[in-house]
Amino acid sequence: YLNRGCTRYFANKDSDKQIMQNRKSPEDHKHGKVGALKDPLLDDLGDFNRMVVAMKKIGLDDTEKLNLFRVVSGVLHLGNIDFEETGSTSGGCILKNQTSQTLEYCAELLGLDQDDLRVSLTTRVMLTTAGGAKGTVIKVPLKVEQANNARDALAKAVYSRLFDHVVKRVNQCFPFDTSSNFIGVLDIAGFEYFEHNSFEQFCINYCNEKLQQFFNERILKEEQELYQKEGLGVNEVHYVDNQDCIDLVEAKLVGILDILDEENRLPQPSDQHFAEVVHSKHKDHFRLTVPRKSKLTIHRNLRDDEGFIIRHFAGAVCYETTQFVEKNNDALHMSLESLVCESKDKFVRDLFENNSNSKDSKQKAGKLSFISVGNKFKTQLNLLLEKLRSTGSSFIRCVKPNLKMVSHQFEGAQILSQLQCSGMVSVLDLMQGGFPSRAPFHELYNMYKQYMPNKLTRLDPRLFCKALFKALGLNQNDYKFGLTRVFFRPGKFAEFDQIMKSDPEHLAELVKRVNKWLVCSRWRKVQWCTLSVIKLRNKMSFRASACIKIQKTVRMWLCKRRHKARIDGMVKVKNLKKRMEKFNEAVNGLKEGKQEMSKQVEELAASTDALMTKIKSTVMSRKEIEQEYEGLVKRSEQLLSSMQKKKQEQEETERLKHIQEEMERERKRREEEEQLRKQEEEDRRMKAEIEQKRKQEEEERKKREEEERVTQAELEIQLALEREEETQRQTIMEQERRDRELAMRIAQSEAELIQDDAQMDPSLRRGVQAQANKVTAGVKKYDLSKWKYAELRDAINTSCDIELLAACREEFHRRLKVYHAWKSKNKKQNTDTEMRAPKSVTDYAQQNPAPPVPARQQETAMNRQQRYFRIPFIRPADQYKDPQNKKKGWWYAHFDGPWIARQMELHPDKQPILLVAGKDDMEMCELSLEETGLTRKRGAEILPRQFEEIWERCGGIQYLRNAIESKQARPTYATAMLQNLLK
Repeated sequence: YLNRGCTRYFANKDSDKQIMQNRKSPEDHKHGKVGALKDPLLDDLGDFNRMVVAMKKIGLDDTEKLNLFRVVSGVLHLGNIDFEETGSTSGGCILKNQTSQTLEYCAELLGLDQDDLRVSLTTRVMLTTAGGAKGTVIKVPLKVEQANNARDALAKAVYSRLFDHVVKRVNQCFPFDTSSNFIGVLDIAGFEYFEHNSFEQFCINYCNEKLQQFFNERILKEEQELYQKEGLGVNEVHYVDNQDCIDLVEAKLVGILDILDEENRLPQPSDQHFAEVVHSKHKDHFRLTVPRKSKLTIHRNLRDDEGFIIRHFAGAVCYETTQFVEKNNDALHMSLESLVCESKDKFVRDLFENNSNSKDSKQKAGKLSFISVGNKFKTQLNLLLEKLRSTGSSFIRCVKPNLKMVSHQFEGAQILSQLQCSGMVSVLDLMQGGFPSRAPFHELYNMYKQYMPNKLTRLDPRLFCKALFKALGLNQNDYKFGLTRVFFRPGKFAEFDQIMKSDPEHLAELVKRVNKWLVCSRWRKVQWCTLSVIKLRNKMSFRASACIKIQKTVRMWLCKRRHKARIDGMVKVKNLKKRMEKFNEAVNGLKEGKQEMSKQVEELAASTDALMTKIKSTVMSRKEIEQEYEGLVKRSEQLLSSMQKKKQEQEETERLKHIQEEMERERKRREEEEQLRKQEEEDRRMKAEIEQKRKQEEEERKKREEEERVTQAELEIQLALEREEETQRQTIMEQERRDRELAMRIAQSEAELIQDDAQMDPSLRRGVQAQANKVTAGVKKYDLSKWKYAELRDAINTSCDIELLAACREEFHRRLKVYHAWKSKNKKQNTDTEMRAPKSVTDYAQQNPAPPVPARQQETAMNRQQRYFRIPFIRPADQYKDPQNKKKGWWYAHFDGPWIARQMELHPDKQPILLVAGKDDMEMCELSLEETGLTRKRGAEILPRQFEEIWERCGGIQYLRNAIESKQARPTYATAMLQNLLK
């Protein structure tokens, strides 16, 4: 029957030899060389012999001992029986082939028929009640799980009754049946917590919760109640009450045990449904939570319907509800119970004889009834606690020193944790400030009165004890007197008892001290009585003076009650008067209707003053004062509400106005952003057009240069031909001259006159005329070389003849070029000190002299295109001082047609230099736009807006205006635009 575990004995060398070989298991024979299991604390043979001797001492004979051993063996063999599915359509189960021999052993040991036992374990009998008390007998096959439950229930039933029989026989060995006093020892399992906790751990921990509550009540609660009842004034010690955890388990209807019993009664109980009901009925309970909140990973992997966590006093435990329903059922169907009751073995029949005659056994025959293990455990535990509460209790706390289960090794943290979980910290706090030893006054009196003289024994017990303690000179911190008993600190009662039972000489000295203390105590009482009489006299005189004060106070109260209404009315009206200041502040905060509101406030103040005067001068009742006061309050509230309403209206108007202003500013901001965006788009478009225009001009310039090169080549060829013709003509003319001279000499000799040049050969005259025409062709329409500067300026400013105006401008700038060329040639100082244009512009003009503009192009140039340019500019004076070009400036130019109209120079550390045509011609660039080459510089040309922003920021508008007003500015596009703007 031990085929599922270790079958080897624990024995030493001597006991192993005493065991017969045929009593040893095959495993012992297989390992015969190794021998029996060794353990210094275990010896199976010695323990068995001691048990046999103990059985004999309590009166068990050999037959009864053999019956006990036989039944235990039968139960063990019964537990080894296994079942398997039949595999047929009818269902049910059968015994495994390997357990048939075990079934035979079990039936033989228990005195049962082997076939009946086989049938009873695999089927159950049902009786129908059709047509009367008796009916048809039906055998219902059991499933494997049901057969296992029936087998275990039968084993538990047999073993339980056997255990009860042993207890009964042990009690029979005592020579008495009842006892008023007894000493009981209760040893219980400690708090259990494993990785997998089931129904067994749940019941054990529930028992520990109940016993922990009993421990708290007996050691902490009852002790502190006694201290409080006796009036010792000991500080209260707080402890954790676990009643809520106990209610969670055993409460009616909603307790876990009742929920489990209810689940067992269902037609198809399941562990998952049980867990769901527990969580649903205790959803917000502090002590209960779901497994996923555990600190261990193995518990967090459980689903909510597979377990629950209970926070016990010693810590949280996760219970897996698998087999909770199965383990809670201790049912034994009546077919098995009837089989056992009809056993051939008389000892087995006697074990079940008490239940065989039950009233409803026949009614439940064949039915697998439900017997709750949890409810039975709760009932037995309550009976145990009732017995514990009816007795005095002493507690021994067992602490596990280490987890390795070895001796002489203590783990402080673990031990401290166990003490904290068991509530020992609170107990130690109570013991430190408590009084564990105590004795009633009359018991101490009866104990020690034989050692005292008659004079002291006549005292009452409390005074006797008090005198005794004072005489002994005990420290007052070592004891305290309650109402009915005296309490001692730990160990002090033994010290007191030792003093009292010392030698007679010491006792005589003790009697003297007691007498002395009594005299002193009585003298102190006399003093206290005298002081009490004096205090009483003083109290009487104090009361006499207090009577006068009471009379004065009552008269004052009567007078106050007579005028109370007027006083209260004056206080209220004055408070209302003070509120007038707030009205004035509210009126000052108004922007409209201030005068009207001020008038109403003045009227209200006048009414308030009138009411105060009326209350002072006349006798008014409280009702009249309240009516007039309420009227003033109502008027003030109406006035205040009207002012607040008007102020709110004004604030609303201001708010709407502010909102409109914000909306207007937002609209303007959006318009400005849109305008800025359009301006940026327009700038990008204009820049693109400028760049395109520059490229076109560059292409046209290249084409023009190519045409000029071709024209120049043709002109050179023509000039060469003309020079050749001129040479021939000169040769002919020289020949004619010689011929003429020869002819004149001949004529003189012949006295003939030669005709003048007017009679010359027409062909010769045509050559001279052609030469004159060529000279005349080189002369311009207007000869301005003789004109003065003032005449040129006036013609530029006043002339409407476009050709004359263009000729004047060209002549003016020609003279400027000649002047600046002469000036740069004859000036002694460095020529780069004063520059009218950047060096890149002047160098380009020198390297690329512009050809004379034809008349047709001159007319096109007079369309007065406005173009603006910006290029970097470093003055020569700063060139060597600033080699890294940190002082780089900018040169701005506005060309009105081919000539410059406005010019600016901007430098980082200097004032801007502004120049306008007419006033500052001598300091401005004298080159034409074509000569500067600015149109061919990429990125040099800028937008008009960019030039005008810089010009306006540097004060150019005011500078140009002053030049116009002083008539120093030459008429340009800029002067015309400014004059239109000023108009």
